Amino acid sequence: MKKILVVLTNVDKYATKDEPTGLWLSEATHFIEEFDHNDNVQIDLVSPLGGNVPLDPKSLGDSLDESTKAYYENEAFMNKLKNTLKPSDVNASDYDAIYFTGGHGTMWDFPDNAELQELSREIYEKGGVVSGVCHGVTALLNVKLSNGLLLIKDKTVSGFTNEEESLVQQTDYVPFLLEDALRERAGRYEKAAAFSSYVTTDGRLVTGQNPQSSKAVGESVKELLGL
Repeated sequence: MKKILVVLTNVDKYATKDEPTGLWLSEATHFIEEFDHNDNVQIDLVSPLGGNVPLDPKSLGDSLDESTKAYYENEAFMNKLKNTLKPSDVNASDYDAIYFTGGHGTMWDFPDNAELQELSREIYEKGGVVSGVCHGVTALLNVKLSNGLLLIKDKTVSGFTNEEESLVQQTDYVPFLLEDALRERAGRYEKAAAFSSYVTTDGRLVTGQNPQSSKAVGESVKELLGL
């Protein structure tokens, strides 16, 4: 049995303006769907505070593709989003991989969360896979290994681009630009055209550029886990 920890935001509103945010739903569902029909995989949902995970309204409505719509209409799945675990509820030694979903809310509750950093470090150092997509990659910015070095130092990574942030008109409202932060910390930042699927895999570190990359991140993690 392989166990994967999927991490989601609790932030439901921008700190910089009166506008709702939260999980970009497809970034969870497209990843989870890669493993959903495998009886040898268990997926647990966790958030910094536990409990309810708000959904970014912009990720619903016309943005719902057929796959994500099926999850959105699945009562059991939605109940899981309302009752996520807290980091203190889980033991890193139980998990083979961790995956950080995105949505703008993550920029406030992921980067400096010591518990999430510790889970990432432990999973990575025991040979597991660490992954994230879009703004969820903010969780990896400050993860330090036991040797004191940043996890992403000298690694190839991707994440939401400055251009994409500008195109969704949020540049003035985010606490920092993820592309810039990754360029400062990582070995090499890579990207593709705006809103096209792009994933980097550097050893056991997998990062995706945007919501369109979530399925491909799942495929890469699945391959690394030998599934």
